[in-house]
Amino acid sequence: MNKKKYPACFGVIDSVFPKKENGLRNTPATCLACSHKTECLKSAMQGPGGLKVKDEFIDRAYESKMIGFLERWSKKKDINRRLKEQETGVRD
Repeated sequence: MNKKKYPACFGVIDSVFPKKENGLRNTPATCLACSHKTECLKSAMQGPGGLKVKDEFIDRAYESKMIGFLERWSKKKDINRRLKEQETGVRD
């Protein structure tokens, strides 16, 4: 099997999609030049860090009144359930 060589930062959410001082996340210029950028960001977003980013998106959508309380509650409950599944490796 052909194994690819990835940089040490591959799939690390705080390296490939760090939070800036304003609370928003942005991909650094060094990542944009990398040949693994798409695959790396997808990998980072599929892990626990990605779920935390999605949780941040939900909070911002609620604060800007793009979603209501019940939708926010439902989505956050789903994310928390998925985080627990990842930590324990057991599905409810």
